[in-house]
Amino acid sequence: MSVFEKIGGVAAVDAAVDVFYRKVLSDDRISEFFEDVDMERQSAKQKAFLTMALGGPNNYSGADMRRGHAHLVARGLNDTHFDAVMENLAATLQELNVPAELIAEAAAICESTRNDVLGR
Repeated sequence: MSVFEKIGGVAAVDAAVDVFYRKVLSDDRISEFFEDVDMERQSAKQKAFLTMALGGPNNYSGADMRRGHAHLVARGLNDTHFDAVMENLAATLQELNVPAELIAEAAAICESTRNDVLGR
């Protein structure tokens, strides 16, 4: 069974992304990167990406991580910011009562994108 299925499928990912972006947008360390972002569109892309990354259906049609974040790297996106995103993701999953072992699995999957997101 995939992490996607273990956490509760579409409903769980949808809820997690909604809570996650509330946290991100109120986090002074990273909120600046979302100032001019259409958050409805961003949430939809994130839901599709997480669904695919966690082993659910692949309906993600966005840019790859390197291209999709290149403009943010040019604005200074770095490991500190990536760490803040990861903290917010973990806090979101904890808030939604996802078991620790599934949070660790999801975090490992997301961590695997670090170098591409940061253009390395």
